[in-house]
Amino acid sequence: MPIYEYICDECSTAYEKLVLSKAEKVSCPKCGSARKTLQLSTFSAHSGNGTANSAASSAPTCVGNPSACGCSFKN
Repeated sequence: MPIYEYICDECSTAYEKLVLSKAEKVSCPKCGSARKTLQLSTFSAHSGNGTANSAASSAPTCVGNPSACGCSFKN
């Protein structure tokens, strides 16, 4: 049960959604639009000494510009 992060293509609202099924319809909580861009989530993993994992901190983020990270997540 992944949590996906989206940006609404209509009103630019950023939101998260727990998606239980691929068939589930996801719409913007502010304007109700189904047009959205899936964002790549970054995560932080900590080692035993309290520093962030360098692989996680260098992960690319989409920020609505798929050419910047190479993704093609457009719904």
